[in-house]
Amino acid sequence: MIEKATHKNETLFDPLASKAERYEKGAAIRKNVPCSSHQEYKAAEDREDPIDILIKTSVGRIESLLPIRYRRMMESPFAFFRGAAAIMAADLAQTPNTGIDLQLCGDCHLMNFGGFATPERKLVFDINDFDETFQGPWEWDVKRLAASFAIAGRWLKFSNKSNKEFAWHVADSYKRHMLDYSKLSALQIWYADIDLAELIELGKDEEIKEFHQKRIKKAAEYTAHEKEFAKMTYQDGVRARIKDEPPLIFHSSGNDEKIIMKEAELVHKRYIESLPEDKQVLLSRYSMHDFAIKVVGVGSVGTLCGISLLMSATGEPIFLQFKEARQSVLEQHVKAKRKYNHEGERIVMGQKLMQSASDIFLGWTNDDRGRFFYIRQLRDAKVKPVLEIMKEENLADYAKACGWALARAHARSGDPSVLSGYIGDGNEFANAISKFSLLYADQNELDYNKMIKAIKEGKLPVSAEI
Repeated sequence: MIEKATHKNETLFDPLASKAERYEKGAAIRKNVPCSSHQEYKAAEDREDPIDILIKTSVGRIESLLPIRYRRMMESPFAFFRGAAAIMAADLAQTPNTGIDLQLCGDCHLMNFGGFATPERKLVFDINDFDETFQGPWEWDVKRLAASFAIAGRWLKFSNKSNKEFAWHVADSYKRHMLDYSKLSALQIWYADIDLAELIELGKDEEIKEFHQKRIKKAAEYTAHEKEFAKMTYQDGVRARIKDEPPLIFHSSGNDEKIIMKEAELVHKRYIESLPEDKQVLLSRYSMHDFAIKVVGVGSVGTLCGISLLMSATGEPIFLQFKEARQSVLEQHVKAKRKYNHEGERIVMGQKLMQSASDIFLGWTNDDRGRFFYIRQLRDAKVKPVLEIMKEENLADYAKACGWALARAHARSGDPSVLSGYIGDGNEFANAISKFSLLYADQNELDYNKMIKAIKEGKLPVSAEI
């Protein structure tokens, strides 16, 4: 029987130990928690009902938006998986634990990766969602990412054999790149990034390569915020306003709008104070003109999210996205103590620790009602994965890319020598993760069917199709 969480935490990097000594330290952990143990998944006898978890995670959300949340989750088992990070966190807590903790993404699935522009305007490939980031066992991120490929593969009607291979590629790529990072200095790891154009060149499918190269060219030519301004605003007298597109983008109505605008200006002022002084000087050139609620993603639906329109005196726009920051779904399942009392600060600091380059406007704030937020640019030359057009070969390549990006992110806060020592140079770890992923895909499907049943019984509200 593998113990779940009794090992000493191995998070801290030991600067006095050699790489070889740290590698052996990881290999020693493998004797207590074999790589093969990670293939295990069996629902705990006292497993909490997934519908109860969904209902609990909806507490405190905007009630009128919950039907949109459940409508999006019922689209497919993969859409359900994207919104069910809390369910999987509870399940991962019951799996074998290496005791090696580092900064986790926390909601590590394949749609939370993509391309975006760095402050130097270079397009890189990286993780781009950190709402659930927290310190925890490194293998949880790998398992959630690999499982997302098995589940998405089923949704795309690929065979179980192929879906298992996608998950295998995630873990194998993670292993190979973690070994590469273990040979670098800490500073070299910090400077490392994944060039999006070079990554696409590695693919063999010429058709999909050409498709992505066109997207990169379009993103590179993109003038930040100008296209959004033309598309998302209208002129209201002398003032630009964000267009309403209910139920996904909307303003509060009546007298509430003036009150909320005053609150938004106060929250914005607090946000600016969280930024470095040079960014404060930059944003002092802009004032808030408007803000609106915006429904985003799957897991975030119902939390208070929106967009702010800032304008300079000479008419240049900046769109900022604010998202409510709630307690990480991981926190109740890990031994790590919280470093930040402010949930927005937790997300911002986790993102800066894991990403190769972060948005220059990334900051945090709060209102007077006890709600926390983090803020970033609405879009910055983003290139999202388009699953619907992917063939098996493309999804396998994408699995390798995500495994690489996750290894790079983990190498920053973890010890790549210890992690490489634990994984070893064989296929045992990747084989185990691929088996786990299929088992968890089965569990996810059972949970999805329970949600569909709960919707039919009226336990969960759903909106009309949007």
